[in-house]
Amino acid sequence: MQTKMYQRVSKLAGFLPVIFFFSGFIWDALTIGRSVATSDLLIFTGYLFAAGMLLYIMSRPSFILVDETTIPKRLHWFFTTGWPYLALQFLYGSLLSALFILYFKSANHALAFLTSILLGVLLIANEFLENAYRRFTLSWALFGLCAILLFNFLLPFLFGSVHPIWFYLSTILGASLVIYLYSKTPQNLGSILPVWLIAGVLMLAYAADMIPPVPLVTRDVAIAYDVKKEDGNYFIIQQRGPIWQFWRKTSNHLKVVPGQRLYCFSPIFAPAGLEVRLYHRWQLYSKKNGWQTQSRIGFDLNGGRNNGYRGYTYKQNISLGEWRVRIETENEKTIAVQSFTVSEETGTPRHIRYKY
Repeated sequence: MQTKMYQRVSKLAGFLPVIFFFSGFIWDALTIGRSVATSDLLIFTGYLFAAGMLLYIMSRPSFILVDETTIPKRLHWFFTTGWPYLALQFLYGSLLSALFILYFKSANHALAFLTSILLGVLLIANEFLENAYRRFTLSWALFGLCAILLFNFLLPFLFGSVHPIWFYLSTILGASLVIYLYSKTPQNLGSILPVWLIAGVLMLAYAADMIPPVPLVTRDVAIAYDVKKEDGNYFIIQQRGPIWQFWRKTSNHLKVVPGQRLYCFSPIFAPAGLEVRLYHRWQLYSKKNGWQTQSRIGFDLNGGRNNGYRGYTYKQNISLGEWRVRIETENEKTIAVQSFTVSEETGTPRHIRYKY
């Protein structure tokens, strides 16, 4: 009877990684909002704590060299099967899934998307690494990556600031936590060097603007002809898209008359209590000199709004040509980039009005 039950459980275990992957990813995608909630971070911190404790237990000689005759039968499954490694895989998968979604939602330019893609690759690779977790170097490296990226969210969230100092401090703090836990394991199995390498690479990536200034998230950035606030709502007028462009109603190919003003409208989601000054950097492309800044206009953001903080700036007497607006922090960390072209209006204007 026990043999048949064990066989059934063993067969089920083969499907658990796939079940955990899809169920966990769908759950995270549905429950993690545009702005990070305190409950989300508490859950992710719980995952990290559980993974750390499990890795610490698995690194001890009492687990590796256990004598089956000296442990109660009810605990045989934990010491003599692959369930501890499966549990570690599940915890890492849950953390990587959540971190991928958080960073993906914060990524709105090419370099930041590259970082999100790398996290996505790790998330998928994790589903094939159950046996590899027996090599402790890999286990400590993944634990270090998850700890650092989570701390990168926690400190700006707690202190209400996206100043670069919090990124570098949280990176050092996350790596130090992992190294401290590693130092407390009796045998120091595996190498801890990859954790330092990961911390160094992340700092370089942040300096290169490859990591977005989390936890800020922006969506639906719009270039408009007019922005008006009525009864707490914003109404913006945009260029209507061509008929053949059935997947969207607006266009980023704007037509203007001489002296006309254009607006950049950007809803930005941020946790409650976060106050930061953001900037719209208006840039015009030149074949000779590349992107040239025409103006950099700032506005203050107060986090906590369910629909995001809606900030906008405008450019008067805008030149014809290829434009983009970089939405960035005071320290020039890019949140999003909105590209558009400006040409002369020669016919009847085709505009559309939207409510935000």
